[in-house]
Amino acid sequence: MADPQEVLSHRVQSALGAAFGPEYAETDPVIRPSQFADFQANAALALAKRLGRKPRDVAAEIVERLDVDDVVREVEISGPGFINLTLRDEWIAAQAQQILADPRAGVAVQEAQNIPIDYSAPNVAKEMHVGHLRTTVVGDALARTLEFLGHNVIRQNHIGDWGTPFGMLIEHLLDVGEHSEQADLLKSDPNAFYQGARAKFDGDEEFATRARRRVVALQGGDAETLRLWGELIELSKSYFNKIYRKLDVTLTDADLAGESSYNDALEGICRELEDKGIAEVSEGALCVFLDGFTGREGKPVPLIIRKSDGGYGYGTTDLATIKYRAEVLKADRILYVIGAPQHLHLEMVYGTAREAGWLDGGTTPIHVQIGNVLGSDGKILRTRSGAPIRLMALLDEAIERAGRVVAENRPDLDEATRAEIAREVGVGAVKYADLSVSHDNEYVFDFDRMLALNGNTGPYLQYATARIRSIFRKGGLTPEEATGPIRIAEPAERALALTLLGFGPVVEQVGDSLEPHRLCAYLFDLAQTFTSFYEHCPVLKAEDADVRASRLALTAATLRTLVLGLSLLGVSAPEQM
Repeated sequence: MADPQEVLSHRVQSALGAAFGPEYAETDPVIRPSQFADFQANAALALAKRLGRKPRDVAAEIVERLDVDDVVREVEISGPGFINLTLRDEWIAAQAQQILADPRAGVAVQEAQNIPIDYSAPNVAKEMHVGHLRTTVVGDALARTLEFLGHNVIRQNHIGDWGTPFGMLIEHLLDVGEHSEQADLLKSDPNAFYQGARAKFDGDEEFATRARRRVVALQGGDAETLRLWGELIELSKSYFNKIYRKLDVTLTDADLAGESSYNDALEGICRELEDKGIAEVSEGALCVFLDGFTGREGKPVPLIIRKSDGGYGYGTTDLATIKYRAEVLKADRILYVIGAPQHLHLEMVYGTAREAGWLDGGTTPIHVQIGNVLGSDGKILRTRSGAPIRLMALLDEAIERAGRVVAENRPDLDEATRAEIAREVGVGAVKYADLSVSHDNEYVFDFDRMLALNGNTGPYLQYATARIRSIFRKGGLTPEEATGPIRIAEPAERALALTLLGFGPVVEQVGDSLEPHRLCAYLFDLAQTFTSFYEHCPVLKAEDADVRASRLALTAATLRTLVLGLSLLGVSAPEQM
């Protein structure tokens, strides 16, 4: 099946070459959707000045050499030189028929790249809060989409599992007992465990002294200390996995790539950068100063890679990470799905890696910037006490609220079915609300809006899929049995078929631009277009068998596209709602 915009681009480029010479055959034909036709070619306006001719004259010459009769029903020059292109109904129907027969719904497989994706990244022995929501959800949607496009995605959950806090955490674990109820808090309420350790560290000098000694033992590779550290990791993994299962993301223990993974490489990183003349000692610390990174009064901003006390910070770890991903994982692109405030730091890491030659193999690091989640007051979403909102509590509340709606609207369903629908709708609503906004923008967290059954929301799209499934149940057949052939006679049929042709290009665009909100916008448009189709074109009560078969085929293609699109976002599509 063909992307109409791509087909028209090639045809118009051929006409440009024939009209003005081969040097114009690669000119952007500027194909855009049009309110006056299906598409519009705007190349004439851009070329007129270059050719020294009037735009309408340029457009006329393009049209004279345009070979599109098999695809386009009508070509018209309008305004100062726009070329309006209206597709043939039979061509649209044929492409929609191919999409119906294609398990991938028209999404082409791209040439494979190695793409490590750094996302989620919680800290051991700490609660995941709402700040982790967006990086986890956006990162997972990108991982799913890029894999579907044929890329080798390497999930990298860069957890905080190393550093000075582990001295006090290990000592606290020893004090409460490895198999005690207090230790089990790491599986359910990590903050309580962490705060217990912190309180003792701040208020008990003897404990603080032990904790500092334990840090030295940890960094020195003491076997018993490493065993206890590993116990903390295991307990925290249990908690992480509860969150990931509830959030329905694809991260597993195999994707853990914590800070500790790079501990042995840090000394070598510093030595290499110093030997290459990239790093220098400044005020006792080993720093990298890059051109263009300045602070107040034009003073250079350093990337500190070894502190004055000889310790390493997360800058050093990030350098070891990018070197590993570029040289060992052979990454084509590295995606860092990380908060927007980290942009300056990451740019300095990328710049240092380029100076060191680690990216010479063609690796491109990309910061997928994540904006904040805000409360109704326009400030970062927190509890009334000012603490970050726990992610587990937020998801539980979403499910509870969805459960009340399901119970009110579907009292006929048994309790287990209602509970499962509530989970799918509640979690899906939270994830979709996040994904439907450009990832680098902030958005206001609002349960009422998220759970609404109208507007660009997860429940609206889930309801659309459930309603389509009910059509097939009433018709006594499965979607797979609706094979057409597809024919177009009504404007609403045409609009739906043409919208279906847009799925492949949008998914490819998400893979290239790394913007899942574009897929959300497409799915919302598709669901709305189907609603209009269903209102204007009877499906099960169509006037004859051929029309009924065609409309059922369009309905089946819509269902599969919606379900597939939602799955790429990590949102489930319940059988009923």
